[in-house]
Amino acid sequence: MRKLVYYVAVTLDGFIAAEDGTFDGFLFEGDHMAGINAHYPETLPTQLREPFGLADAPNQHFDTVLMGRNTYQVPGGLASPYAHLRQFVVSTRVTGTPDDVEVIREDVVGRVRSMKAEDGLDIWLCGGGKLAAELLPEVDRLLLKIHPVAFGRGIPLFDGKADITKFQRTDARLFESGVSFMSYDRV
Repeated sequence: MRKLVYYVAVTLDGFIAAEDGTFDGFLFEGDHMAGINAHYPETLPTQLREPFGLADAPNQHFDTVLMGRNTYQVPGGLASPYAHLRQFVVSTRVTGTPDDVEVIREDVVGRVRSMKAEDGLDIWLCGGGKLAAELLPEVDRLLLKIHPVAFGRGIPLFDGKADITKFQRTDARLFESGVSFMSYDRV
Protein backbone atom coordinates (compact mmCIF):
# COMPACT_ATOMS: atom_id res chain seq x y z
CA MET A 1 0.00 0.00 0.00
CA ARG A 2 1.27 3.44 -0.93
CA LYS A 3 1.95 6.04 1.73
CA LEU A 4 0.84 9.66 1.92
CA VAL A 5 4.05 11.58 2.65
CA TYR A 6 4.02 15.24 3.70
CA TYR A 7 7.36 16.44 2.28
CA VAL A 8 7.88 20.14 2.87
CA ALA A 9 10.28 22.86 3.97
CA VAL A 10 9.50 24.38 7.36
CA THR A 11 10.98 27.11 9.54
CA LEU A 12 12.21 26.63 13.07
CA ASP A 13 8.94 28.16 14.27
CA GLY A 14 6.77 25.81 12.21
CA PHE A 15 5.80 27.79 9.09
CA ILE A 16 5.84 26.50 5.51
CA ALA A 17 5.45 29.97 3.99
CA ALA A 18 5.18 33.61 4.95
CA GLU A 19 1.75 35.16 5.50
CA ASP A 20 1.52 36.12 1.83
CA GLY A 21 2.32 32.56 0.71
CA THR A 22 5.88 33.30 -0.36
CA PHE A 23 8.84 31.23 0.76
CA ASP A 24 11.75 33.52 -0.12
CA GLY A 25 13.15 33.22 3.41
CA PHE A 26 14.15 29.59 2.93
CA LEU A 27 17.72 28.70 1.97
CA PHE A 28 18.08 27.80 -1.69
CA GLU A 29 21.85 27.48 -1.65
CA GLY A 30 24.00 25.16 0.38
CA ASP A 31 25.00 21.54 0.70
CA HIS A 32 21.46 20.50 1.58
CA MET A 33 20.27 21.24 -1.97
CA ALA A 34 22.48 18.66 -3.68
CA GLY A 35 21.94 16.14 -0.92
CA ILE A 36 18.17 16.37 -0.97
CA ASN A 37 17.85 16.68 -4.77
CA ALA A 38 19.92 13.51 -5.23
CA HIS A 39 17.48 11.54 -3.07
CA TYR A 40 14.24 13.26 -4.11
CA PRO A 41 14.74 14.47 -7.71
CA GLU A 42 11.03 14.21 -8.47
CA THR A 43 10.28 17.01 -5.99
CA LEU A 44 11.89 19.61 -8.22
CA PRO A 45 9.47 21.36 -10.57
CA THR A 46 9.80 19.98 -14.09
CA GLN A 47 11.32 23.21 -15.44
CA LEU A 48 14.17 23.01 -12.88
CA ARG A 49 15.11 19.39 -13.45
CA GLU A 50 17.27 20.06 -16.52
CA PRO A 51 19.24 23.01 -15.05
CA PHE A 52 20.00 20.83 -12.01
CA GLY A 53 21.11 17.94 -14.23
CA LEU A 54 18.11 15.83 -13.27
CA ALA A 55 16.04 15.93 -16.47
CA ASP A 56 16.19 12.15 -16.92
CA ALA A 57 16.36 11.19 -13.25
CA PRO A 58 13.77 8.54 -12.43
CA ASN A 59 11.17 9.17 -9.76
CA GLN A 60 12.60 7.48 -6.70
CA HIS A 61 9.91 7.92 -4.05
CA PHE A 62 6.83 9.60 -5.52
CA ASP A 63 4.77 9.22 -8.69
CA THR A 64 1.88 11.43 -7.54
CA VAL A 65 1.74 14.95 -6.09
CA LEU A 66 -1.17 16.44 -4.15
CA MET A 67 -1.35 20.22 -3.72
CA GLY A 68 -3.71 22.70 -2.14
CA ARG A 69 -4.89 25.67 -4.19
CA ASN A 70 -2.37 28.15 -2.74
CA THR A 71 0.53 25.76 -3.31
CA TYR A 72 -0.58 25.20 -6.89
CA GLN A 73 -1.16 28.90 -7.57
CA VAL A 74 2.03 30.33 -6.04
CA PRO A 75 2.98 33.66 -7.61
CA GLY A 76 4.79 32.98 -10.86
CA GLY A 77 3.66 29.37 -10.71
CA LEU A 78 3.28 27.01 -13.61
CA ALA A 79 0.05 25.49 -14.94
CA SER A 80 1.67 22.04 -14.76
CA PRO A 81 4.52 22.35 -12.23
CA TYR A 82 5.26 18.63 -11.87
CA ALA A 83 4.55 17.22 -15.32
CA HIS A 84 6.73 14.20 -14.50
CA LEU A 85 4.20 13.16 -11.79
CA ARG A 86 0.44 12.59 -11.62
CA GLN A 87 -0.78 15.99 -10.38
CA PHE A 88 -3.82 16.69 -8.21
CA VAL A 89 -5.01 20.05 -6.86
CA VAL A 90 -7.55 20.14 -4.05
CA SER A 91 -9.80 23.15 -4.59
CA THR A 92 -13.37 24.23 -5.17
CA ARG A 93 -12.17 27.36 -6.99
CA VAL A 94 -9.40 26.30 -9.38
CA THR A 95 -10.53 26.05 -13.01
CA GLY A 96 -8.85 25.83 -16.40
CA THR A 97 -6.07 23.44 -15.45
CA PRO A 98 -4.22 21.56 -18.18
CA ASP A 99 -5.24 17.96 -18.89
CA ASP A 100 -2.41 16.56 -16.74
CA VAL A 101 -3.63 18.37 -13.59
CA GLU A 102 -6.76 16.92 -12.01
CA VAL A 103 -8.80 19.03 -9.59
CA ILE A 104 -10.33 17.29 -6.57
CA ARG A 105 -13.37 19.29 -5.48
CA GLU A 106 -14.89 17.04 -2.80
CA ASP A 107 -14.19 14.03 -0.56
CA VAL A 108 -10.43 14.56 -0.58
CA VAL A 109 -9.98 12.00 2.21
CA GLY A 110 -11.84 9.38 0.18
CA ARG A 111 -9.78 10.16 -2.93
CA VAL A 112 -6.54 9.91 -0.97
CA ARG A 113 -7.59 6.56 0.49
CA SER A 114 -8.32 5.34 -3.06
CA MET A 115 -4.93 6.57 -4.27
CA LYS A 116 -3.17 4.86 -1.35
CA ALA A 117 -4.78 1.55 -2.37
CA GLU A 118 -3.38 1.81 -5.92
CA ASP A 119 -0.09 0.29 -7.01
CA GLY A 120 2.83 2.65 -7.43
CA LEU A 121 5.23 4.87 -5.58
CA ASP A 122 4.18 7.02 -2.63
CA ILE A 123 1.97 10.12 -2.82
CA TRP A 124 3.66 13.45 -2.11
CA LEU A 125 1.58 15.91 -0.12
CA CYS A 126 3.31 19.07 -1.29
CA GLY A 127 1.21 21.55 0.67
CA GLY A 128 -0.41 23.55 2.00
CA GLY A 129 -1.07 23.79 5.67
CA LYS A 130 -4.89 23.67 5.51
CA LEU A 131 -4.84 20.58 3.29
CA ALA A 132 -2.23 18.95 5.56
CA ALA A 133 -4.45 19.52 8.60
CA GLU A 134 -7.45 18.01 6.79
CA LEU A 135 -5.41 15.00 5.68
CA LEU A 136 -3.46 14.48 8.92
CA PRO A 137 -5.38 11.25 9.68
CA GLU A 138 -4.08 9.86 6.36
CA VAL A 139 -0.46 11.13 6.60
CA ASP A 140 1.87 8.17 7.03
CA ARG A 141 5.22 9.96 6.96
CA LEU A 142 6.62 13.46 7.45
CA LEU A 143 9.76 14.50 5.57
CA LEU A 144 10.69 17.91 6.92
CA LYS A 145 13.43 20.15 5.59
CA ILE A 146 13.87 22.31 8.70
CA HIS A 147 15.53 25.59 7.76
CA PRO A 148 17.46 27.67 10.32
CA VAL A 149 15.13 30.65 9.99
CA ALA A 150 12.12 31.96 11.90
CA PHE A 151 9.28 33.78 10.13
CA GLY A 152 7.43 34.87 13.27
CA ARG A 153 4.13 34.28 11.51
CA GLY A 154 2.92 32.72 8.32
CA ILE A 155 1.26 29.55 7.08
CA PRO A 156 1.71 26.78 9.66
CA LEU A 157 2.79 23.26 8.88
CA PHE A 158 -0.73 22.13 9.89
CA ASP A 159 -3.20 25.00 9.57
CA GLY A 160 -6.44 23.94 11.19
CA LYS A 161 -8.01 21.78 13.80
CA ALA A 162 -6.50 18.33 13.95
CA ASP A 163 -6.39 15.51 16.47
CA ILE A 164 -3.14 14.77 18.24
CA THR A 165 -1.14 12.43 16.05
CA LYS A 166 2.13 10.84 17.14
CA PHE A 167 5.10 10.25 14.88
CA GLN A 168 8.50 8.75 15.61
CA ARG A 169 11.74 9.96 14.09
CA THR A 170 13.14 7.46 11.62
CA ASP A 171 16.04 9.45 10.16
CA ALA A 172 17.94 12.69 10.63
CA ARG A 173 20.45 14.35 8.33
CA LEU A 174 22.25 17.54 9.28
CA PHE A 175 23.81 19.79 6.67
CA GLU A 176 26.54 22.43 6.99
CA SER A 177 24.03 24.98 5.66
CA GLY A 178 22.12 24.58 8.92
CA VAL A 179 19.22 22.74 7.27
CA SER A 180 18.09 19.55 9.00
CA PHE A 181 16.30 16.85 7.05
CA MET A 182 14.06 14.89 9.41
CA SER A 183 11.94 11.83 8.70
CA TYR A 184 9.05 10.78 10.92
CA ASP A 185 6.68 7.83 10.55
CA ARG A 186 3.23 7.59 12.09
CA VAL A 187 3.30 5.58 15.31
